[in-house]
Amino acid sequence: MIISSAIAYTICHSWPQESGKITLPGLQAQVEVQRDQLGIPHIYAQNTHDLFMAQGYIHAQDRFWQMDVWRHIGSGRLAEMFGQSQLNTDKFLRTLGWARVAQTEIQQMDTETKNILQAYADGINTYLAHHQDSGLSLEYTVLKLLNPNYKPEPWQLLHTLTWGKVMSYDLGDNLDTEIERSILLKTLTSQQVDQLIPPYPADHPVIVGHGGQGGGHGGQGGQGGQGSNLSPLSPPSPLSPPSPLSLLPHSFDSGIGSNNWVISGKRTATGKPILANDPHLGVQMPSIWYEVGLHCLPKTAVCPYDVAGFSFPGMAGVIIGHNDRISWGVTNLEADVMDLFIEKINPNNPNQYEVNGKWVDMELLTENIQVADSQSVTQTVRYTRHGPIISDTFAPLKNFHQTAGINLPANYALALRWTALEPSTLASAIIKINLSQNWQEFRAGVRDFDVPAQNFVYADIDGNIGYQMPGKIPVRRSGDGRYPIPGWTDDFEWQEYIPFEKLPTVFNPESGYIVTANNAVIGKDYPYLISSEWDYGFRAQRIVEMIAAKNNSITIADVEKMQADNKNLIAENIVPILLKIPLANSRLEKIQRLLVNWDFQQNSDSTAGAIFAVFWKHLLAETFADQLPQNYLPTGSSRWFAVIRELVKQPNSDWWDNYKTPIVENRDQIFQQAFAQAVDELERSLSKNVSRWRWGNLHTVTFRNQTLGKSGIAPIEALFNRGPFPSAGGSSIVNATGWNAAKDYTVVSLPSMRMIVDLANWDNSVAIQTTGQSGHAFHRHYDDMIQSWRQFKYHPMLWQQEKVASSAAKSLILMP
Repeated sequence: MIISSAIAYTICHSWPQESGKITLPGLQAQVEVQRDQLGIPHIYAQNTHDLFMAQGYIHAQDRFWQMDVWRHIGSGRLAEMFGQSQLNTDKFLRTLGWARVAQTEIQQMDTETKNILQAYADGINTYLAHHQDSGLSLEYTVLKLLNPNYKPEPWQLLHTLTWGKVMSYDLGDNLDTEIERSILLKTLTSQQVDQLIPPYPADHPVIVGHGGQGGGHGGQGGQGGQGSNLSPLSPPSPLSPPSPLSLLPHSFDSGIGSNNWVISGKRTATGKPILANDPHLGVQMPSIWYEVGLHCLPKTAVCPYDVAGFSFPGMAGVIIGHNDRISWGVTNLEADVMDLFIEKINPNNPNQYEVNGKWVDMELLTENIQVADSQSVTQTVRYTRHGPIISDTFAPLKNFHQTAGINLPANYALALRWTALEPSTLASAIIKINLSQNWQEFRAGVRDFDVPAQNFVYADIDGNIGYQMPGKIPVRRSGDGRYPIPGWTDDFEWQEYIPFEKLPTVFNPESGYIVTANNAVIGKDYPYLISSEWDYGFRAQRIVEMIAAKNNSITIADVEKMQADNKNLIAENIVPILLKIPLANSRLEKIQRLLVNWDFQQNSDSTAGAIFAVFWKHLLAETFADQLPQNYLPTGSSRWFAVIRELVKQPNSDWWDNYKTPIVENRDQIFQQAFAQAVDELERSLSKNVSRWRWGNLHTVTFRNQTLGKSGIAPIEALFNRGPFPSAGGSSIVNATGWNAAKDYTVVSLPSMRMIVDLANWDNSVAIQTTGQSGHAFHRHYDDMIQSWRQFKYHPMLWQQEKVASSAAKSLILMP
C-alpha cells in the first residue's frame, strides 16, 4: 500500500494546479485562466506583460519537459542531460551554431518583441522557482537514475529563439537531396537521377500563376520531394547509458509537410470564408502543438491581443489560428534555402581555404561541450565565408569522396550556407501576425516570417481571402542548388534574397479558393528559382478536386470530410493496370478481384487498401532495389508516385529489369512478382483469412515520448507511450499519415492537428490535435484527444468570453 501510494505521488505531484489561486511575483494585475473539458486554457489579462507571462507559466505547467529537451537541441547541449552518447550530436549542432545566431537576433530585436519574450520567460521561471525535479514532470524522476546532478536552468530569450531554428531544420530537406543526388551519381547517369527525381507534374496545381499574381494550375514548378523529419532524440535508457542519437541521416522522404486551404464566401453556405489547416509533422508524445486563447480584457491600444489557436510550448503567441478579425494557416514552402559549398583546403594548413586563387584563413570558434558525469569536451568549429564546415561532424558526409559521384578536390571540406544560420525576425513576425486586423497588416507581419519560409493562407471577416509567400529565398549567381557547388570561385555565390514585393501572392482569386499542400507555388514564367524540390502535388490535386466538385454551399462539415479524405491517387492510376495483368494461379486472381470495385479510399478497415499498400511496397522494392543504395531505397512518398506514374507508361523501360537476374523483366512481370509477394506477406503477417486483412491492422501509429519513450526498456516506454492504434490514410493522401515503404507500414508522420475556421462565426470553428494538452504521463489530458483525432471528431474552438466561461471546467486566478 505504501509503495503504491509512493508511485501515485511520484506520478501525480507534478500535475499542474488548474483551479484556485496562485501568486505570481512580477504580475502587474490579476489574470484568469479558464480551461475547458479538454484542458484548453483561455488566458484573460489586463495588460500585455501579464498576458505573455501567464502564457509562459501555463506552458511550463503542462509541457516543461518537452520545452527543456527542445532548448537543449537548439543549443547543442543534449550531452548535459543525457551524457556521452549525445556528444556527437552536440558537436554537429554546435557546428551549426543556432545559439550563436540567436544571440545576434536578441541584439537586433525590437523592444516590443523583446519585452514580450522576456515576460514569457519570466512566467516560465516563476514556475521553475517553485517546481524542481519530479515536481516538474515524471521524466525528471527517470532522468535522475541516469543523470542525478541535472537541474534545469532558468529560461532565457535564447531558448525561445532556438526553437525556430529546430523547426527550420525539421522542415528543410535541401541538404539531404543534394547529398542523395551526389551519391546516386556514383552508380547512375545524370539522366537516370533526373528520372528518379523528376520535374513537378505539368497537370498538377500550382498555388499562384501569372508570374506570381493569381491562381493557376499546371506549369513546370520544379522538382519534388517530401520534407524531412527531425527526431529530436534517439532517447536514453534510464538504467544504462543511452543509445547514440542519430539526428542524421534522417528520413527526408517521411511525409513532413501540410495542407491548408481557404474557400471564399461565394462558395460557402454562410457567404463568409472557411479556412482549413493540418500541418504534417513527425509522430510524438505529447503533441508538438498546444491550443490556447490569449485575450486582453479589455482589448485596447495598450493591450491589443485577442487571439486563439495553436501555439508551440517554448514560443510566445499563437502560430496558427485567428484573432477577432482575421484567420491564417501555414504549410511548409519547401524552398531551396540550403547549399553545400565544396571548399578547397590548403594541404599545408587545414584552417585555410581557397577564395579566387588565394588561401584565406577560416574563422575558428571554440565550443565547450558539457557532458553529464564526464569531463567537458572542447570543439573547434571552422567557418568559411559560406558558413560552417559541416563535413567534420555530419555523418552522411563522412567519406563523401568515396560515396559521391561528383568531382571533389584532393583536399576538400563541405561548408553549409543556409538561411537559418543567419539572424531571423521570426519572433516579431508571430507577434505582428497575432495583432493583424486586415490584409495589409497581415502581409506586413508575414514579411518578417523569414525563416523557415512558409505558405500562408488568409481570410478575414469582411470576406477576403489571400495567399502570401514570405521567406529568405536566395538568388544565386548561377546554378540551381541541386548539387554541391564549388566554393573557391564567386560563380555560385548568393547575390541577394528575392525582394518581398516580388514573392508570390494572390488576393481574392476568381476561382474562389486557394489550396497549398507543399506543391509548386508558381509556374515556369516566374523569374526566380524558389525550389527544384516541391512535393509533387497529389494532395493538392485531390483537395482541388473536392472543392471544385462541391456546389457553392460548402459547410464546415464538408471541410471536415475533405480533411478525412483517404483517396490514394497513385492507386487510382496503377490498379487498372494491375487488374489487366494475368496472374499465376486462381489464388492470386481471387485476391486481385478484391480490387475491382475499390473506391481507392485507404480507410482503416479497407481490405483493398491493405492489399494495395503491400503491393505498392513490393512494387517499389522489385523495381528499384537492384540499382539503388540501401539508404536511398524508395520510401513511397509523392516523389515515387510521380516516378511510377510515368514509368508505367513505359512497360519495357530498363528500370523494370532486375539486373541481378539472367532474364530481362518488364513491367507486367514485376507487377506479377510484387503482387504474389504482397499476398504472401499478408497471409504471413495477418492471416490466411482475407476477412482479417485491414489496412489499419498494418498501418498503426504509436505516439512516443521523444526521449524516454524510445529507450528500448518496455516498462519505461509503457509509462510515456500510447499505442499502437489502427490508422487510415497514408503517404501523399490528404489524410497524410506517412509511412516508409523501404521499412514497414508504421505511421512516421501525420496531421499533427486539424483546424477549420468559420469566418461567419468564430464559435463554429473546430479543431483537434493528436494526443492532448498535457505533457504529464497519466494526466487525464495526456492522451484524451487520441481517439477523437483518429475518428475525426472535432472539438469547438471556443471564442466568445461567455462561451468560454460557460464551458469552463476549471478556473485559475493568477495573483500579483
